[in-house]
Amino acid sequence: MAKKIVIASGKGGVGKSTVTAGLSRALESEGKKVLAMDFDIGLRSLDLLFGVREQVVRNWGDIVLGNCEKEHAVIHVGGIDFISAPLYYDEAFTPEKVKEMVSSFDETYDVIFIDAPAGIAAGFALACAGADSALVVSTPDDVCVRSVEITARNIASHGVKEIRLVINRFIKKLSAKKKFLNVDQVIDLTTVQLIGVIPYDAKIGFSSMEKSTFNFKASSQKSFSRIARRILGENVPLKL
Repeated sequence: MAKKIVIASGKGGVGKSTVTAGLSRALESEGKKVLAMDFDIGLRSLDLLFGVREQVVRNWGDIVLGNCEKEHAVIHVGGIDFISAPLYYDEAFTPEKVKEMVSSFDETYDVIFIDAPAGIAAGFALACAGADSALVVSTPDDVCVRSVEITARNIASHGVKEIRLVINRFIKKLSAKKKFLNVDQVIDLTTVQLIGVIPYDAKIGFSSMEKSTFNFKASSQKSFSRIARRILGENVPLKL
């Protein structure tokens, strides 16, 4: 049975979809079969990060609505499989139907990532419905930390009990100068257990996460690898 992980942030623009793509690549490198699902209805972006925009024809909404077989919505991105989000919301997209749709992939994959939309509205609830665990992504600033604390509580209210924190775009020198929150402060304010810290990397924000551009020697992408191994249950030391 697949481990189904919703990746959420509450606030937009914190790199949640990049974290989804990066962890997908990192787990693929560990030999795991990964499915990444974009749940940002109308504002999807994972197809751009994976470099497959022109290949998107079907989406998970088509599966829920019975417009296609589930295999026809899957796009192969190297060793990762990907399903895009619908362009429009439909009242037929209920938590029960979404959970059934996501669970139908259980026997095919080791890990299923569900990239949730920003905020805690209807699309967020749908993303949580398909998950059994969660990663909440925060940058080390007060505004984002507050939204993540609220988001984590909302994820728990949807029955997802295992919730872990990813601190993204961390700049050690600026944290030391108290320009940003430090790691302990982010943990304390979000009240979520840490799973990993990803250092700021300008290149990630302006490039895709296609296999050809994913460089595991870069410090940020080494962080993805460490988090991926922790997801798999390994005891990996924290590095900043």
